[in-house]
Amino acid sequence: MSRGRPAGKGADTRRGRASPPTSGGEADWTPAERRLLASLGPPEKIQFFLNRLAYDPAPGTASPRRVLRERKANCFEGALLAAAAFRYHGRPPLLVDMRSWNDDDHVLAVFQRDGAWGCVAKSNYTVLRFREPVYRTIRELMMSFFDIFFNAIGQKTLRQYSVPFDLRRFDSRRWMTTPDDISWIGDALDRARHYRVLTPAQIRGLHRADPVLVKAGLLGADPSGLFKPK
Repeated sequence: MSRGRPAGKGADTRRGRASPPTSGGEADWTPAERRLLASLGPPEKIQFFLNRLAYDPAPGTASPRRVLRERKANCFEGALLAAAAFRYHGRPPLLVDMRSWNDDDHVLAVFQRDGAWGCVAKSNYTVLRFREPVYRTIRELMMSFFDIFFNAIGQKTLRQYSVPFDLRRFDSRRWMTTPDDISWIGDALDRARHYRVLTPAQIRGLHRADPVLVKAGLLGADPSGLFKPK
């Protein structure tokens, strides 16, 4: 999948290693995993790490531990890993779901710095990844993606986005370190409140993205992970 998830579909000033967590499965990290997570303090470093992971088009949802071991991820798994890294460094592990039409959905790990929102993301599209924390609201952040949220034939496909979804509610299920498939998190995220970004009239008036921009967005994409638009 290019942007989708499988199966049902405060100030950011911390640097360096956080104190070892003690609850919610976080204490299960191995020493090697802790060293790696400790190196992923700034969101920019998390994004760089995600960019180096192979894109995984296979169905299912691996936990952050499995992603660290297998060094591959789809968009949902990348967002989960970023959220786990946020959690390790004391930030809330927040996701935002982006629903689409005639396309895969996308999932972001969002964070705040000085009251403004930014995000980290894994994507098969080059243009759907990191955003600097300069957006006053989640909607502002979402709309920064609108004109470049297109499918492989250039249709602009973003239709809804969710409220920030806190993964701490699943700590008792050890979402960060379990060896089991965690597609059930995607199901829960899908049930979160979503907001529309367009009116029906606006949808009817949309134009396709410039072919040059579509080509740029697909640079380095794994064809096997691209949604096949109708």
